[in-house]
Amino acid sequence: MRRAHPNFRWIAIPFCLLVFAAYGIASAAAPPAAKKQGAVATSDISRRVDELVGKMTLEEKVSQMQNHAIAIPRLGVPEYDWWSEGLHGIARSGYATVFPQAIGLAATWDTPLMLQVATTISTEARAKNSEALRNGIHSIYYGLDIWSPNINIFRDPRWGRGQETYGEDPFLTSRMGVSFVKGLQGDDPLYYKTISTPKHFAVHSGPESTRHSADVHPSEHDLEDTYFPAFRATVTGSASASRRRIRRCPSCPYLPG
Repeated sequence: MRRAHPNFRWIAIPFCLLVFAAYGIASAAAPPAAKKQGAVATSDISRRVDELVGKMTLEEKVSQMQNHAIAIPRLGVPEYDWWSEGLHGIARSGYATVFPQAIGLAATWDTPLMLQVATTISTEARAKNSEALRNGIHSIYYGLDIWSPNINIFRDPRWGRGQETYGEDPFLTSRMGVSFVKGLQGDDPLYYKTISTPKHFAVHSGPESTRHSADVHPSEHDLEDTYFPAFRATVTGSASASRRRIRRCPSCPYLPG
């Protein structure tokens, strides 16, 4: 077995953010009045999450470990699908504003514009989520965790998804990525507007046909100089908001206590 790279934490960041999204959504049991009372203590949230998970059977736990998490009626846990896209618009869930692809947005070098674009996307995502919940819809593309932005570095023209990225420049990708994350997550001091999930693995780019089989060994310098910067930036760029939570619908009381 190969030894884990000492900087693996930056490679695994997209998955860590997805887990954090789960934690944030599950822990948001406070009504609107909570803004006046302050955030629920982290220790209390942890206790309630532990209590909920402790009541789940093994089968129920497994059922939550894919993008479509089924409902657990006996615990008041609603059905939820973690897969929602917002790379240049939220249109996979229907009518929405569609912006240029990421590679086109990157060509503007305009980070304030990128913030406005992502803010619009998150506003429309919120509206679609609220309408979906009103109509009992819990299907794919209607959730509040957005699998964007794509901050992989586009250095190989054989990669068929290069248009999803901000190009080959690590610095530009970092700046655009940070603006996009901030636009998706909003500036409320207590609640996230949506959850951004920068993707994919840090060294994910190249021929699409070999992405699940090729074992690539970039140099330490290339990792630090090319592939890691955007992942560091998009995570630490919003570090001050790490205690915020996703506010859920008051009619879904699936956390005990």
